Amino acid sequence: MSAKLSILDLAFVVEGGSPAQALRDSIALAQWTEKLGYERFWVAEHHNMEGVASSATAVLIGQIAAATERIRVGSGGIMLPNHAPLTIAEQFGTLATLFPGRIDLGLGRAPGTDGPTMRALRRHLSTAHEDRFPEDVLELQAYLGPAKSGQVVRAVPGQGTEVPIWLLGSSLYSAQLAAYMGLPFAFASHFAPAMLMQALELYRAQYRPSEKHPKPYAAVGLNIIVAETDAEARHLFTSIQQRFLGMQRGQRGLLPRPIPQMEDVWTPSEQFQVERMLAESIVGSPSTVKAGLQEVQERTGADEFIVACAVHDAKARRRSYELLSGLA
Repeated sequence: MSAKLSILDLAFVVEGGSPAQALRDSIALAQWTEKLGYERFWVAEHHNMEGVASSATAVLIGQIAAATERIRVGSGGIMLPNHAPLTIAEQFGTLATLFPGRIDLGLGRAPGTDGPTMRALRRHLSTAHEDRFPEDVLELQAYLGPAKSGQVVRAVPGQGTEVPIWLLGSSLYSAQLAAYMGLPFAFASHFAPAMLMQALELYRAQYRPSEKHPKPYAAVGLNIIVAETDAEARHLFTSIQQRFLGMQRGQRGLLPRPIPQMEDVWTPSEQFQVERMLAESIVGSPSTVKAGLQEVQERTGADEFIVACAVHDAKARRRSYELLSGLA
């Protein structure tokens, strides 16, 4: 397989666990997957979600980078509408100064939360509107790039670090903006797969070469669970299926324990919606997953796969990534 393999981890708080355990598990997973040869380890910004412990994303990135030696560490992503670009430049400039050559900055344009929480983050309507996203990205690039004559405000640390910036998204908008700005693009097909192929085609067709990125570079998000047998993997998969079912019902909570079968807990219409959102998932034994990966590689031409593995048991999650690494 030509595509690189990387990891997206949300530091899931599982049923029977705690945020402290979730954070320790994320750090341990990064150390383990570094040994397995994965390219990068990303964590994502979410707020007011009981089952996700990665809300202070830059802080967690620093802890993971300090506990590892080689693997790239970054955000998948930082939700830029929640923050002043200068703040993000200082945070990631500090990380890049402490861990040179290892930090990525993936940016999203959604708030990653609900309206009341967005207001609690103190970015008000005049500055937090999604329409400001392109301007905010340009401002952030200026803070991380070389200092210019007459520049009044500088990010210290940050200026001149040129932290690699990715644009993330689940729509054609983000694909088009990444193409226009000549930036790497990661599509969030692990939870919103509907526009995957359209977005990739648009990104590649409209790509404008930049100095740092003369060619388009596309990463595709996938849910992948590998176990010794197809049945075992499908059993582990019921945890994320239950979580997405909760989203359909407007319920948030911890990552559930796996259950024998989903037919006992969802209606046909709920099943359709959950399976639609999780359509870009590969679940099974090593041979099943290898065939699935080959199909997605041929269909998407992805340069990289960003793999999410929302498995309740930390040991089973590590084993899944271990088995997956052997298929690359």
